[in-house]
This record gives sequence, structure tokens and C-alpha cells, in this order.
Amino acid sequence: MSAMRFFALTSAALPLALILLSATFPATAAEKDVIVEQTDVSSSPKQHLDQLFSQLKRERDPDKASSIANEIRMEWNDSGSATINLLMQWADKAIEEKRNPAALDFLDEAIALKPDYAESWNRRATLNFVMGNYRKSMSDIERVLDLEPRHFGALSGMAAILSNSGNDQLTLKAWERFLDVYPAERTAQEQVNTLAEKLAGNRT
Repeated sequence: MSAMRFFALTSAALPLALILLSATFPATAAEKDVIVEQTDVSSSPKQHLDQLFSQLKRERDPDKASSIANEIRMEWNDSGSATINLLMQWADKAIEEKRNPAALDFLDEAIALKPDYAESWNRRATLNFVMGNYRKSMSDIERVLDLEPRHFGALSGMAAILSNSGNDQLTLKAWERFLDVYPAERTAQEQVNTLAEKLAGNRT
């Protein structure tokens, strides 16, 4: 699994610095070979996304679920605006080249132009985390979840920040919210099991 698939699958397992940006990359060949339930191509973008989330919630096979999740990321990456999409590409390139101030400028501009586009907030949340601005990162995550409560990348980012703060109970709740959207994700399952056992042990 690419480390850039989610905002943070866990502070121990995946570096948050690398998470959200994978949505800009195509699925691997192996992922493309997985057959995904076909959706109605004539549906609106929102209807298509709702159909994909419905499939993701039902799917129990991790590989098939990963393929569906990649489709969702592709939907998230398209803002519907050529200008916003270009700003996001510039931000990605700046992040790759470790030009963080420039990346922030691009993301700030994208947010100003289209504040209801969740992925620009999501990308900025990642960058803020990389730069050590955890409070700003969490604020951006909360905005993402206001716009798209099913955003599993933002939920995993929230879990990672809470984990770094040492709050196991809230971290567990964040991962449980993640699994409610994306039940087949193995790392999230492992995190829930580990945290549940740890908290149960603390209570005995």
C-alpha cells in the first residue's frame, strides 16, 4: 500500500507526511485488475460517489475495497474546475520538491476560490502536519469532515494526530468512524483491535 493513500493510517505504521497526496496517482496495475461493481455512468458525480461509498461499505475483500477506494480518490481529485485542479497540481509538485511555503500558497488560493472543495482542505491538513502545525492540521481536517463526513483519509489523519497526543480513547473512536466508512481496511482494523485491547487492559 502506498504511504500516500491516506492522511495517516497510524503514526506508527505510516508517516503522515506522505498520506493524502496518493489520490493524485493512478492505481497500480494490480489494483486495476480487480473487478469492481459497475456504477451508472450516466449518474451525477455526487450520485456516483454515493454509489462508490455504498460499495465500499459493503465490500469485505480488502483488494476489491482498495480498488473502490482508489475510485473514490479519483472522484475527490477532480474539483470540477480546471483552475482549482491546476492549483492542486502545482501544490503537489511544490510539496514533492519540499517547497512548503509555495505549496501552502497554492492550497490557500484553491481554498479561497472554492471553499467547498474538501480535497484542498485535506491536502493542506497533510502539509500542516508535515510542518508541525498540528492544531492547524486538525482544524483543516474538521473542515474536510464538515464537507465530506465519509472522508476516510481525513479520519485516519485525525486518528494519527490524536494518537500522537496520547489520547487512546479518542483515537479509537476516530478509527471506528473510519471503519464505518471503509470496513475492509486492514491497518484500521488492526489499530482498532490494538487500542481496544489496550484500553480494556487499562481498565482491569
